[in-house]
Amino acid sequence: MNRYIRMIKINLVKRKIEEVIKGSSVPEDPIHSKNTLEWLLKLMPNADESLKIAALGHDIERAIEKRKVRRQDYKDYDAFKDAHAFNSANILTEIMQACDIDQKMINEVFSLVRHHETGGTDRIDILKDADSISYFEVNLPHYFIRNSLQETKRRCFWGYRRLSDRGKKIVAELNYQNKNIKSLLKVCIDECEQKVLR
Repeated sequence: MNRYIRMIKINLVKRKIEEVIKGSSVPEDPIHSKNTLEWLLKLMPNADESLKIAALGHDIERAIEKRKVRRQDYKDYDAFKDAHAFNSANILTEIMQACDIDQKMINEVFSLVRHHETGGTDRIDILKDADSISYFEVNLPHYFIRNSLQETKRRCFWGYRRLSDRGKKIVAELNYQNKNIKSLLKVCIDECEQKVLR
């Protein structure tokens, strides 16, 4: 396939992802999508188009109310996140098929997004780190406002533990205007590091 036509199709996929995510009822979702891509490019400047699409669309299912996975429908948070990743991967597959993207790229993006919550390969781990760092940078302040302190702390632990050592260093350097969030993150980091030392 002509590289020019291929890039037109890839850019169409990216625009469609952005359009869908703009409709999310979670106000920070569009920012998180773009910020995850920014972090991906900081962590891996030579990231290919499959990784870029995966970064932009990894949480796309949250923006489609009638297809959105609901936390209360799952016995635990990991099962919920697994279903969320699978649902997002399927939605991205549909978008890419509608844009006539080649099957190899569709399969690659599906795999990246399907496993972005758990990792497993170098490429998926980079995506997972970009997503996690962006959660702490963009989503945490909003999550803190919408949820109880206990729930926010639980989510911080879950997110921090899944970071690579490199990701943990980046998150530890993040700065928040809200002193309560700054304090909560410090407690989370300290407690996680204590568990590692035991």
